[in-house]
Amino acid sequence: MNKIKLSLSFFWTIVIVHLAGHLFNMDVLSITKPLIVISLIGYFYASVLDRNSLFHITLAALFLSWLGDVFLMFEGQNPMFFILGLASFLLAHVTYVFSYRKAKNETAVNPLLSSQKLRHGSTLILAGLALVYILEPGLGEMKIPVMVYATVIVVMAITALLRYGYTSIQSFSYVFGGAIMFMISDSLLAINKFLEHFAYAGFWIMTTYCLAQFLIVKGIINHINAKKGA
Repeated sequence: MNKIKLSLSFFWTIVIVHLAGHLFNMDVLSITKPLIVISLIGYFYASVLDRNSLFHITLAALFLSWLGDVFLMFEGQNPMFFILGLASFLLAHVTYVFSYRKAKNETAVNPLLSSQKLRHGSTLILAGLALVYILEPGLGEMKIPVMVYATVIVVMAITALLRYGYTSIQSFSYVFGGAIMFMISDSLLAINKFLEHFAYAGFWIMTTYCLAQFLIVKGIINHINAKKGA
């Protein structure tokens, strides 16, 4: 088994074990949470053909995500850890914006028309506004931070959308799918925290989160390797 397959197998093993902990209420398995992004970094490192500036920017986003995961593990002990986790993921999304802007070819092949950008971009903006509107009664002093966070994650998703035509359809699909999954994951987390707890919240939040991170990394790998092989 080569290093790429080995690192990918390790990542999915960690993900499955972690999700099993949520599904079967085995709290001891929560210790695997920091290993999710670490194992994904291992896969990312093993897979890219060129460790260029795009690689390092994406690596920074993954590190900030890992930091957010660690902080959120301790939010039950002190509310400040939730703020630190929120700030870490906010910075991760900002870094992903720079990553997506970097992961584009100079010339486009059949890019989105202005009407398509407006239509699809508006859908993402409305989704973000709807979430804040639904959460608003329970946000309290967290209203401004959540609004800022929602704005940044929508910008992240729109930036992923605007890569269409400037990269391969595979890279675009992976990254944009990951961005949407990130929006879903963060929305589920916010609903569970500020609106109403729901069954298997941790399982669904982490399932969409793991898929989001994997799809984004897979798309960036695809773009880097395609450029290197060109």
